[in-house]
Amino acid sequence: MSLKRVICFEIGFSLILLFLFSCSSREKIVLPPDFIGPKELSRLYGIRITPQNNIFLYNAGAQWLGVPHHMGGTTKRGIDCSGFVVLLYREVYGIKLARSSSDILKRNCRKVSRGQLKEGDLVFFQTGQGNRRTPNHVGIYLKNGRFIHVSTSLGVTVSQLDEPYYMRTWITGGRAK
Repeated sequence: MSLKRVICFEIGFSLILLFLFSCSSREKIVLPPDFIGPKELSRLYGIRITPQNNIFLYNAGAQWLGVPHHMGGTTKRGIDCSGFVVLLYREVYGIKLARSSSDILKRNCRKVSRGQLKEGDLVFFQTGQGNRRTPNHVGIYLKNGRFIHVSTSLGVTVSQLDEPYYMRTWITGGRAK
């Protein structure tokens, strides 16, 4: 990307933020002190983040990157996949989800195919023993085939849907209703 395009992008994004956060008669939105801009988020996620993306989703997820897996955990000392999804969905979208992967799919989502996934959709997998149609793992779709989730070995991380492991364990996508 040329320097001119980068500068135009940064200026355009700054103007959008300025307009959204200062010209409204509604209550002003205050950015958290740990807010990360699109350039740094793009580097962290390995994908280009633009003003059309939900910057709050990417920011919220970035705050958790590297947090270790802990079954049943819901803190930055350790968290599991459904706990992570539940916390991010409540923070970013204000939506309360069920606590387990299978209940989230059953109670809170309508199924969508891999080809119909949109930013913020959920992705479900069966990574262990049990019924092949009952998920035991969930993540949040970002874009370009990437999703954020909690890996038992890596903690909160970003993975590709087309990795052989996730292709093999894929169940469905889900859009919160």
